[in-house]
Parts: sequence; C-alpha cells; structure tokens
Amino acid sequence: MADTLEFNEIYQEVKGSMNDGRLRLSRQGVIFKNSKTGKVDNIQASELAEGVWRRVALGHGLKLLTKNGHVYKYDGFRESEFDKLSDFFKAHYRLELAEKDLCVKGWNWGTVRFGGQLLSFDIGEQPVFEIPLSNVSQCTTGKNEVTLEFHQNDDAEVSLMEVRFYVPPTQEDGVDPVEAFAQNVLSKADVIQATGDAICIFRELQCLTPRGRYDIRIYPTFLHLHGKTFDYKIPYTTVLRLFLLPHKDQRQMFFVISLDPPIKQGQTRYHFLILLFSKDEDISLTLNMNEEEVEKRFEGRLTKNMSGSLYEMVSRVMKALVNRKITVPGNFQGHSGAQCITCSYKASSGLLYPLERGFIYVHKPPVHIRFDEISFVNFARGTTTTRSFDFEIETKQGTQYTFSSIEREEYGKLFDFVNAKKLNIKNRGLKEGMKQSYDEYADSDEDQHDAYLERMKEEGKIREENANDSSDGSGEETDESFNPGEEDDDVAEEFDSNASASSSSGDGDSDRDEKKPAKKAKIVKERKPRKKQVESKKGKDPNAPKRPMSAYMLWLNANREKIKSDHPGISITDLSKKAGELWKAMSKEKKEASREWDRKAEDARRDYEKAMKEYSVGGKSESSKAERSKKKKKKQEKQTKGKAEKKGASSKSLSSTKSPAKSMSESFKSKEFVSSDESSSGESKKEDSEEEGGPSPAPSSEDSASGSD
Repeated sequence: MADTLEFNEIYQEVKGSMNDGRLRLSRQGVIFKNSKTGKVDNIQASELAEGVWRRVALGHGLKLLTKNGHVYKYDGFRESEFDKLSDFFKAHYRLELAEKDLCVKGWNWGTVRFGGQLLSFDIGEQPVFEIPLSNVSQCTTGKNEVTLEFHQNDDAEVSLMEVRFYVPPTQEDGVDPVEAFAQNVLSKADVIQATGDAICIFRELQCLTPRGRYDIRIYPTFLHLHGKTFDYKIPYTTVLRLFLLPHKDQRQMFFVISLDPPIKQGQTRYHFLILLFSKDEDISLTLNMNEEEVEKRFEGRLTKNMSGSLYEMVSRVMKALVNRKITVPGNFQGHSGAQCITCSYKASSGLLYPLERGFIYVHKPPVHIRFDEISFVNFARGTTTTRSFDFEIETKQGTQYTFSSIEREEYGKLFDFVNAKKLNIKNRGLKEGMKQSYDEYADSDEDQHDAYLERMKEEGKIREENANDSSDGSGEETDESFNPGEEDDDVAEEFDSNASASSSSGDGDSDRDEKKPAKKAKIVKERKPRKKQVESKKGKDPNAPKRPMSAYMLWLNANREKIKSDHPGISITDLSKKAGELWKAMSKEKKEASREWDRKAEDARRDYEKAMKEYSVGGKSESSKAERSKKKKKKQEKQTKGKAEKKGASSKSLSSTKSPAKSMSESFKSKEFVSSDESSSGESKKEDSEEEGGPSPAPSSEDSASGSD
C-alpha cells in the first residue's frame, strides 16, 4: 500500500464557506492546503480520534474528529474512493472509517448533542444536521427558547443567519434546561464580548486601510479598533499573516495584518489592516496583567514593562497574541538600496516588496501574491516611455496583476531576484533546472528560521556589509537599458526619416534632418544630453596613461574566474558581493596575502605617476596644440560661411580674387604655435582652398601686414 494519498479539488468547510484546496494523507497525518489563502491545516496522526464517511451535497465527505474536540470536514470525494481511504485509515491510523448517513425523514424534533466544537441535532442515532459552534456570533434565550445567530458568509449568495430551538421544560429542580443549553453554546461559540479590561491600549495610531486614526485595544482573544466614526472587532483567529515593511524613505514603517475573513464596512471589505509608524516614535508600555500572568501566558515573549519604538512594541504584542511569525523583506535590494520598488498598480502609486515567498504591494489597494500561486511573470516595455517598464504577474487561477512605471534601473535587480526564485518568465519558457523547488503543501508563512528575529539581531551587521559591498562593486554592473542590445534599434525606429541619426557618432548635419518632423522635436531634445556625454568621452586623449587599479580590483581580476568556477551560475551582483566578502575576510585573516596586492597596487601607482610626467611633458602638449589648432580652423570656417551667405551673388568676383589672401591668414599662426608638421599641412590646405575658389572675406590690414612679415 502507498504511504501517501493525494486528492485535488477537495473542499473544506470553514465557517459555512467551502474552500477548495489539496488534501494529502500520509503516515504522519493529514495535510490540507487552501488554494485561496495558502493556509495549511496539519492534523497529526496521533491526534485523530474518529473518522466518518457520509453522503453530502458535493458527493461524499470525510469528517475527522480529534482528541481535543476539533472537527474537520472535507467534501468532494467519489464513492469509489471509500475502499482506498478505509484501508489507508486501518493500516496507518488504526481507525475504522465508519459510514453514517444523514437522516432525511424531515422531522423537526429530536435530541441535541454537544460534542467538541459541534452541535448535532439527531433523530434516533442518525444526525439531521450539525452546526459548528465557531459559526455562532450570538446566543440569546427566552421562555423555553434559545436563538442562535451566525456570522455572515461573504462567499455565499444566501446565508443562514438565525436558528431557534424550542426546549421543553423538565421536572428536574434547580436546573434550567434553557440556560444549560445556552451555556453549552457560549462556551464554544465565537462570540466577541468586550468583558474586562484590555491588556494594553495604543492611542491614535495612523491607519491607512481603513483610513483614519484609531485607538487599538488589545484583548486576550480579539483586537478592537476604536475610531471617531467606526469600530471594528477583529478576532485573532481571522489573522492570516503579519508583515513589517520599511518605507522607501527609511523614516517610516508599515505594519500589515492580513485578514480572512475580512472586516466589513457596508459593502466595503478590508482584507488588510495597514498601520503606518514613524521610526522616531517611542513608547513605554505597561501590560494590564501581573508578572506571573504575563510569564504564564506569553512564556517570556512579553514582559509587564516594555519600552522602545512604537512599531516594535505593536508588532511584538501582536506576534505574541496571534502566535504567527512576522514576515519582513528578504535579501532583495533595489537600485537605490531600498528593499522595495516604486511602481503603480491600477490608478495609484505605491511600493512593491519582493519577499522570500511572495510579493506584497502597499497600499491602495493592498495585494499579496504567493510564489506558489504564480503561473508566470513578464517584463514588458512601458506604454508611454522607454525610461520605465511594467512587471506583470499571472496566477494559476488566471488573475493578472500589472505593476507599471517601474524605473528602468530596477530591471536588473528585479530580473535577478525572479531568476533566483525560479519563477517562470514569459517568452523564455520554463528552462531545465528552473522548476520551482518548494513543497506544494508547505505553508507559505512558515520559514525554517524567524526572519524578523534575525533582522532585529543583525540589522547593524547587514547595514555595514551593504556599505562595503556597494563601495567594492560600484563599477561591476550598470543597467543602462531596459533590454540590452535593443536600444539602438528602437532609437532608429523613432527617427525613420534618418536612421543614422541614432548612431552614437552622430554627424552635425543629422540635427537639421531631425528637425523636419515637427512632432519629434521633443524626442530630439531628450536625446541631446546623451550626445553630449558621447562627445565628452570622445574628447579624452587615447594616448593618456590609464589610471592604476586599486589592490581590490587587481585581486578581483585575478580571482574572478576562480569565484565563477566555485559558484557556477552566479550572477554579476552576487559575484561582486561574494568577492567583497572574500576580500574582507582575507584582509583580516591573511594579512600577508593582502599586503602582496597592496604592493602591486603601489607599484602600479608609481608607474602611472611616472607615465603621467612623461605624458604631460611630451604627448600632452603636442595633443593640446593640435586640438587648439583644429578648434581655431573650425571657427574660421564657420565665420567664412556665415559672411559668404550674407554677401550673396554680388560679392562672388571679389571673394574669388581675395581667397588666396584668406587662406594665408587661416594658415598663419604666431611663432609659439608653429611646428614643422603644421606648416606643411597649412600649405596643403592653402592649395585646396585655391582650387575650390570658395567665397571668403577680405583679410584685415593687420593680417596682411603680419603675413608679409
């Protein structure tokens, strides 16, 4: 017999709603993963007390009862699967899977039995219906009557809101059957009653969703938000996840509480509660409990008197009460060094945080997407400009999320992150080795370590390492274009009238051709700064000595291939980070090895200084003379053209007779600028100008006099 059984499209009944997911039965127990929320229910084999197989509306169902009174219902099985399940229960759980059919007589009187979390209305030995007491929101009594009110189910079109039971009087003295019935219900019901004092109160906290300022009262079983207009009571059982996210400005913090079912205000549903804190706000907190109670209930996670940042106190209290880990951003760092990316979703701008197991966007509207529900992601070029791009995510259910207006510089970092998480990228296909490695039944919240705790412990250490990495690998990676290798083609498309104008060596005449289409004048202006940068790079003398490398860069060039071979498939970013770590460790442990590279760097610096002295004495002066003579010639040619256009046809004969004199003035230079090479080139240019016979202005008397000298 197989050690595991797996079933797809199984429905779990939770608070009146049917949640679809995947069910796995193994030797260790039963695991159900909700497809919608990613929440995992894990029932240990040792906890199982009873298993019941019965016919239900969706085919056949399995009801499991545990020793501590909890009941789990799973529907959607086929009738043919009973034998397989029955044998599995006998072999691995040593339980008989009992078959019990519901009573369908239609009688409305019978016996009520309370078992664990269930109220069962039976006729004889057969149950007619069962009510999970966790669905009950209120229980009221009357004369011989008990009324149960239920939580509203948002997923269903029609919800059962109330049931009344008639309890006949009995002859037993001192026991009221109505009160006994009500007490049995209330002991297990999900009734929120603000009895007693709050454990602690946080005053006037800024809340982004729902918007406003609220007092948060912390009770043992629920959270009470008290605002000027609305009040909300949030049971801790509805809290799915907790997130603590640093704002991009590094001065504020988001604390996000994910809820299922959501809190309601009219027709509006709030699936996330988002609080915004300033890092500078501090608080001293005293819990409304004695020290023994605090120690017994929280087991050292909280103390009676605490002080620190406001966001730390709120997150610490919530973590202890909800008993869930706090999710913080992982190792991702954007172009600016922040752990998030600025983008737009729908009509609003916000922040996208890549986490270790998903993405979360804050804040309007908040979105949380787990990696295990992502079908593929896509990097798309921005619709309005090439300076930004869109990041698209499509889930396995077919829902698409588009995060737009992401800065082009973030592309490399985000692509490396998606690649490292082995997500399927559209138009590239699922390559070999890119298959997602996480367990389909793993809880998306459960990490092997507490990331929040690690972050609080190593915050200073990480900040120091990031500073070292950024200084060491500053020149390693540049994301100048959204998709490298395609930018030149796109520029050429924008200037179809003269595609050569997009080349980096653009001629002076191309500016005139680009001005022809009036609509494209703006695009030309945007490209001007780039051309200036190219021209400034051209102005560098290629004969000038290159600057010497630092000791780290010399070591990196010598060891780059070794690092690549030791870590196959490492990205450029991770390579520079790893190199920085190795260099730092080597400089501490192996001082002799680092001194060797320091000596090499010192030798390179001396060679550079020596070469610069020779260059400044010889080559630099010659190159500077040549440059100045070229500039002077260009200036004179421009003046010649401008004056010739003004004079027109009437001055043609005059200019032709005076062109030899002009060529003499152009080639003339004072004694300190004259060299043998230039004099020969000046004579050749003089001959060319005589052959062309172009219009030129008459030389001044001073020029002619100096020329005769």
